[in-house]
Amino acid sequence: MKTKLLLATIFTTATLLSGCNKDDLNIKDGTYKGTFTVTYSSGTQTGLTTLELKNGRYTCSGNSNRIPAGGSGTFSSDNTKMNFNDENVWTADFDWNLILDGMYDCSFDGKRLILTASKNGAGTYKYDLERQ
Repeated sequence: MKTKLLLATIFTTATLLSGCNKDDLNIKDGTYKGTFTVTYSSGTQTGLTTLELKNGRYTCSGNSNRIPAGGSGTFSSDNTKMNFNDENVWTADFDWNLILDGMYDCSFDGKRLILTASKNGAGTYKYDLERQ
């Protein structure tokens, strides 16, 4: 009986440990199009956007209402995170969290790229994009 219990424990532990192994995202360079959504306590706003990734650099299109504001600069990815470093100068008359900048949780299935972040207690920012 002890042998069966020991084997079951070893099998369960091995299964759990292998399930915790995170692979790199392997985000592919290219053009991603889709929807940006910001959720504030006062409501939700959405806008269309395009994100271009190439050789560690990015460009994100913005809209005149800044939903999203856009951004461009360098990016890196590791496991389930992407970090964007915007290199632009911005005016101070809007929510700078609408700029694609900083750390985002990320999922990528080879075609669909989803970036989400909750920033500064201001709101939740989500990019739901598809590789073109």
